[in-house]
Amino acid sequence: MIRVILFDLDGTLLDNDMDAFLRPYFKALSAKISPLVAPDRLIQQVLASTQVMIRSAHPARTNEEVFAEDFFRKIGRPREELMPVFNEFYEKEFVSLKKYVQTLPEAREVVGAAVERGYAVVIATSPVFPLRAVEHRLEWAGVADFPYALITSYENMHFCKPHPGYYLEIAGRIGRRPEECVMVGNDPEADIAPAAKAGMRTFCVDHRGNKDVLPVATDARGTLDDFRRLLESWPSPK
Repeated sequence: MIRVILFDLDGTLLDNDMDAFLRPYFKALSAKISPLVAPDRLIQQVLASTQVMIRSAHPARTNEEVFAEDFFRKIGRPREELMPVFNEFYEKEFVSLKKYVQTLPEAREVVGAAVERGYAVVIATSPVFPLRAVEHRLEWAGVADFPYALITSYENMHFCKPHPGYYLEIAGRIGRRPEECVMVGNDPEADIAPAAKAGMRTFCVDHRGNKDVLPVATDARGTLDDFRRLLESWPSPK
């Protein structure tokens, strides 16, 4: 029986093309940090250290620890100097990026339906951002107020998408077997294939109802409304 529903965030519950979003994100971050680090140098090292974090698969080191060790060692400024500035950015300036995303009304409906029927719900967003950045995006999506079993972020995860260990870690953290989980996401390579490899069922989201052949296998596909109707047909885990 399915007892847990994992929702990707960007491109799934929030209309946000992350590749496009990163341009204004880096512009805002660079402006904040520019008194301490040149913008080009900052962006280059953030991207490089993020790749180090994504490739890491060390079960004893969080993504935050992997990123910080690489980033602060190579950027040439002490962590104690830069971290307060980063924290202030995510608390204050990050909210200005809301104008680059769109709310999906059906997102609140599907998450609400999952919670109402008694499923444990996980926000399984790529854990390369701090929790505060994820919380802002949940607010933009209109789904910040639900009782989630877990919200993944770089502080609390040890693996990144598309590593199957990311999905296995989620299942372990909430005390469920992978086969009791379904991953709902829009990215075949980052959401669907590795979740299936970890033993989870999958639902590939396409907000336009596209029927083109997917590059990977999925158990089902469709819009968020299609998934809501599907989960309402399943036996309630309550």
